Amino acid sequence: MRAIRNLLEPHEPRIWALFRIVTGFLYACHGAQKLFGVLGGETVYGRPIMVLAGVIEFGGGSLVLLGLLTSFGAFVASGEMMVAYFWVHAPKGVWPILNRGEAATFFAFAFLLIAARGAGVWSLDEVRRSRGDPSGRPRSAQP
Repeated sequence: MRAIRNLLEPHEPRIWALFRIVTGFLYACHGAQKLFGVLGGETVYGRPIMVLAGVIEFGGGSLVLLGLLTSFGAFVASGEMMVAYFWVHAPKGVWPILNRGEAATFFAFAFLLIAARGAGVWSLDEVRRSRGDPSGRPRSAQP
């Protein structure tokens, strides 16, 4: 409905930021479970591939949450979720809802969208851009 679109459109930058922040936070929680054994998880030390997954999830989720190197962190996170889906879930069946891969599928595509779109407002990437060029160099350091 157009009325809903008209209501939400002025708030789109902040809604996008909330989507990025919540997605990054939830993903970082998965990594925290693996790396620190918190939030109902168990540490995965001794299983190198799971440690790597935990590092990507905690690190990538934190980068996306903070909006720092967002496209890079989100792209790596998207790739990790696609690998997780095809290694763990797809062998159990085609449909994500049946093979319990819906979270991996959602995260993969959410992070792909975040990687393509960037961090937006309320992000450290935006702070870096506002203080200098896109590389983060201060204006005084530019030629």
